[in-house]
Amino acid sequence: MDNLITFSIAVFTAFFAITNPISNMTVFLSLTQGANKKTKHDINRKSNFIAFVIVAVFVLLGKYIFELFNITIPAFKITGGILIFFIGFDMLQSKQSNVKTIDNVAVDENIAVSPLAIPILAGPGTIVTAMNFVAKAETIHIILVIAIFGSMSILTYFTFRLSDLIVKIVGNNVISVIGKIMGLIIAIIGTGMIITGIKLAFNLVA
Repeated sequence: MDNLITFSIAVFTAFFAITNPISNMTVFLSLTQGANKKTKHDINRKSNFIAFVIVAVFVLLGKYIFELFNITIPAFKITGGILIFFIGFDMLQSKQSNVKTIDNVAVDENIAVSPLAIPILAGPGTIVTAMNFVAKAETIHIILVIAIFGSMSILTYFTFRLSDLIVKIVGNNVISVIGKIMGLIIAIIGTGMIITGIKLAFNLVA
């Protein structure tokens, strides 16, 4: 039981850092600027649902994807770790990660799919993080990862829904600081994945 609790905390922390609802809230506001409440609500609901489905599919089919493309666990962890590290590094440098680059988009419900669901909420970093936790995992761990990302999607939904109020109360400076902290956590998670991958590749894990 203790191991499951520790695992759940690690998964939640990783998802919270990589999806970063507070930071993405400002992106949501910029994309939906000028939209009425109903349109904002529809975009919010649709984007989070699609993101959840995408991540859940990768979690459930991750094993078969590995087998289909002959991907080894060490190679996945090292490559995924490098990707996640650079996402966190960009956040620390106050840059918007390339996987979240957004051009001018018309305010309609299509932005719920792209760029909100893909790649902002369910981008490469999120998918890699999810698949990392279920690599060679038992069924209970897979269920936990899906459930925790589901709870993260719900948290993101309510964060987006209250975005105007949150920005008014907290302020952009605090949100910027939170983004940097999340960037540091993401970089550390990426480094940990790289170290684990190297250990697995050279049989250094006891």
